[in-house]
Amino acid sequence: MSVKTSERMLQESANPHHVVDSPDPQSRVRSAPCPGDDPYPTRLAEPFDMPWLNRREAVVKGSAEDGPLSRQQLDEFDRKGFLFEPNFIAGEELEELRRELAVLLENPSYRNRDFSITEPSGKEIRSLFAMHFLSERFARLAQDERLVGRARQIIGGEPYVHQSRINYKPGFEGKGFNWHSDFETWHAEDGMPAMHAVSASIVLTDNHHFNGPLMLIPGSHRVFIPCLGETPAANHQQSLKQQELGVPSREALSRLVERHGIEAPTGAAGGLLLFDCNVLHGSNANMSPDPRSNAFFVYNRRDNRCVAPFAAPGRRPGFLAHEPDEAWSPEQP
Repeated sequence: MSVKTSERMLQESANPHHVVDSPDPQSRVRSAPCPGDDPYPTRLAEPFDMPWLNRREAVVKGSAEDGPLSRQQLDEFDRKGFLFEPNFIAGEELEELRRELAVLLENPSYRNRDFSITEPSGKEIRSLFAMHFLSERFARLAQDERLVGRARQIIGGEPYVHQSRINYKPGFEGKGFNWHSDFETWHAEDGMPAMHAVSASIVLTDNHHFNGPLMLIPGSHRVFIPCLGETPAANHQQSLKQQELGVPSREALSRLVERHGIEAPTGAAGGLLLFDCNVLHGSNANMSPDPRSNAFFVYNRRDNRCVAPFAAPGRRPGFLAHEPDEAWSPEQP
């Protein structure tokens, strides 16, 4: 099977008839949910007779007049499911965030806490959750209109921070993340009803092809892939280190990659990656000596706040799924 890389996708974009995001017209099948059912069933005992279902919500709900993104940028996000903006922050602002990152990662009181996730086979921190509650500097960034305005424009309503975290891949040690849709997990385990959320990832270290950059399948946000396997209690304790549930089938991944290719946005520190809650993404291990880190905010629409989980025995801890206007602290579960 041929895998389309970023370079090939750019070449093909010159063809005005090349469509990268068309949903499969046959993906509404006899096993699809009926009206009134959960439109995005997942964590199934048996697979459906087709590998995916069509997305129901629009991708971009706002317009160019509603915020800082241009019509061209919104069209790209709508088509591909993500948008990379180089040089979003720079200079002293970037250095300040990098210093704050180091302070958080080196804080001994955050070691061995449930919101601090280490590598599967080491002691290096892999993810530090709820960091906008741990840091005043990142709290200001989370509410920065440059981010909030973009989120509002895409999701078409007032956003709140559903989740925040620092992702860190140390040199030589950082393991990869399996292919997944964030929405599949948030729907199944947090109770997020619909696809009205967007992720904003600010790259705090240079991203290149050898230190495990995020890889995305453009156009994959247009379909929802039901995954197999019942969700056990406290699944997050395993999945945040190495995700095994909520992973699409190889058949579905192969078909989507054959159709759309894979892209891995790379560039200097300070870039901003916006990506849809349902776009399939993952990353390889960091094989270089250069660490990779980013500040990550999930903006959910207020009228899309979480309810009871759709495919799990109970909701995940608060540090993984915040409520609007809550004041989480490290003492909370």
